[in-house]
Amino acid sequence: MIETAVTIVLLLLLGAVTIGIVRVRGLFAAVVLLGIYSFLMATLFIVLDAVDVAMTEAAVGAGVSTVFFLGALYLTDTVEAPSARGQFVPLLVALVTAGALVWGLSDLPAFGSPDQPIHRQGADYLARSVPETGIANVVSAVLASYRGFDTLGETTVVFTAGIGVLALLRRRRSEGGN
Repeated sequence: MIETAVTIVLLLLLGAVTIGIVRVRGLFAAVVLLGIYSFLMATLFIVLDAVDVAMTEAAVGAGVSTVFFLGALYLTDTVEAPSARGQFVPLLVALVTAGALVWGLSDLPAFGSPDQPIHRQGADYLARSVPETGIANVVSAVLASYRGFDTLGETTVVFTAGIGVLALLRRRRSEGGN
């Protein structure tokens, strides 16, 4: 009962922070709200017993992403550049993208259907993960053993992005800009 109440409160807070992110005018305030959103998501994942995902969300979502956003904010000008074209083209692109997504959703299988392919393949990994890896946590076993190269690739992408931000900051500092 208390877990459900905490989940509902966290979801309401997430909704309020999301509205705040969309409505806020300052970029710094938006970055702070994005960090708060990530911490709320991490807390929600803890309540849902997904501690590994919560740690990743707190580290990447609230930590690394906030640093990247602050770095990008440091590199941006304080005056908005005037728009070169009308607002019709971005609206058209957004509407076409939304239409394609809705059309793609119509082809998805029924929600919660137990006879979908994902349910047939995943059970084998769940049954074999602990005996084959010796790791008691199934999520850690799958990420570290079965999807190790994928996780290594994701780590490489985040590391490369960090090096890119550092290079941009160093170049900006050597040029004497703000």
